[in-house]
Amino acid sequence: MPDADKTYKCLVVDDEPMARDVLRRYIEKIPSLQMAGECNNAIDALVFLQNNKVDLVLLDIQMPELLGTDFVKSLNNPPKIIFTTAFKEYALEGYELDIIDYLLKPVRFERFLKAVNKAFPKKDDAEPNNGTGNERKSGADFIYLRVERKLVKIILSDILYIESARDYVKVFTKDKCLTTRQTISSIEAMLSGNEFIRIHRSYIVAINKIKSLTNELVEIGDTEIPIGKLYKNSFLKLQGG
Repeated sequence: MPDADKTYKCLVVDDEPMARDVLRRYIEKIPSLQMAGECNNAIDALVFLQNNKVDLVLLDIQMPELLGTDFVKSLNNPPKIIFTTAFKEYALEGYELDIIDYLLKPVRFERFLKAVNKAFPKKDDAEPNNGTGNERKSGADFIYLRVERKLVKIILSDILYIESARDYVKVFTKDKCLTTRQTISSIEAMLSGNEFIRIHRSYIVAINKIKSLTNELVEIGDTEIPIGKLYKNSFLKLQGG
């Protein structure tokens, strides 16, 4: 269960009234969640987000006028997203958009709660001392990531780039690749903006490891990494391009 002393605002976006009702009831069961609003299409949701700050969007995919996936792509600084859909075929695209989770309808409360816990883990869950999470200690030159059943210490200067792969993240270092089951955004929060930069929904790169770049990609070692449209302007501006 998320921290009880915090309140997270939720927006439900779904063209099916019954589906919105189910999610509203689930939200009401969790003290730390608050229903900020609901929309029956993605266009209205865009307007809502322009005027309201939310922490989590529970988003259907197959909707008239604008698909949920296209809605996410249109957001410059999206809140946390959980897809709620009846269509399994969108799962891969959803994870490539760095969503928190992917819930198939009809959504069960236990599965909904698991997704919310993934979106808003308790602060204690991020402490490596209790053996359950990940952390970067303030000012440290390393982070801890949970890899399989162990907490693994990763020296920041060894990291080349980080790649989101559905519900896993791959951390590529100079001599190995480590896989951890979490979101790329949670790892990004542990990294210094002076050392690392997000250039794509699925990629974070070590700035000092960039060998060359164009308007479309960066090169690290022998690997070419795409620059996402939403990140291109800020990244190229930072690089003086």
